[in-house]
Amino acid sequence: MKKEKSFMWLIFAILSAVFAALTSILAKVGIDGVNSNLATAIRTIVVVAMAWLMVFITGEQHGVAQISGKSWLFLILSGLATGASWLCYYKAIQLGDISKVVPIDKLSVVLTLILAFIFLHESLTVKSVIGMVLIAAGTLVMVL
Repeated sequence: MKKEKSFMWLIFAILSAVFAALTSILAKVGIDGVNSNLATAIRTIVVVAMAWLMVFITGEQHGVAQISGKSWLFLILSGLATGASWLCYYKAIQLGDISKVVPIDKLSVVLTLILAFIFLHESLTVKSVIGMVLIAAGTLVMVL
C-alpha cells in the first residue's frame, strides 16, 4: 500500500502537467476577442464549481468547520496569489506568444524552490540547484 501511495504522486503530477498544458492552449484560443480579466473570471467560476463538486463528491464539506485560523489565513493568501497569477497569465497570453509566456511562467518552479528554502527551510541540494540553473537557462533559450 505504501509503495502504491508513494507512486501516486507521480501519476497526479504528470496529469497536472498535461492539464496545465491543455489549459494554456485552450485559454489562448478562448481568450481571442475577450478581455483577459473577464476570461480569468469565467475560468475561475468553472474552477470553483469543479472544486466544490469534488468536495461534495468526496464528502469533505464537513471539514470546513475544523480549519484553523492560521490555515484560513494562508489559504486565503494562497488564493489571492493564485488570482493575481491567473490575471497576469491571461493578460500575458493575450498580449504575447504562448511559446514565450509559458516558459517564463514556469520559472515559478525556480522561484518556488528558492522560497521553500528561505521560508520552509527545505534543503537545496546540488541536484536541485543544477536543475534550477538548467530551467532558468532553458527559459532564456526559449524566450530569446
